[in-house]
Amino acid sequence: MANRAISVSSIERSERDVMPLVKLMTIAAWALLGIGLVLSLLNINHFSDRNASLMVGVGFMVGSVHIYVIRTAIHLVHSRAASKAE
Repeated sequence: MANRAISVSSIERSERDVMPLVKLMTIAAWALLGIGLVLSLLNINHFSDRNASLMVGVGFMVGSVHIYVIRTAIHLVHSRAASKAE
């Protein structure tokens, strides 16, 4: 059993790549918005708080906005950190 020594200076600090996460969150936000619109438009004839499908559709639309805002915040923080590093 051989022991190997590794110096800390040889290991570079790796930056986290958030672009796949940003793209995934963008796709998820648009998909949830589409699902919410379809559910809401299909069940708009009985416009009431007792219409569960309409309320779920509105919930999907509100959730998609929250996901998109979080995605935008992640993207802005990462791009600002990258610009300061340069």
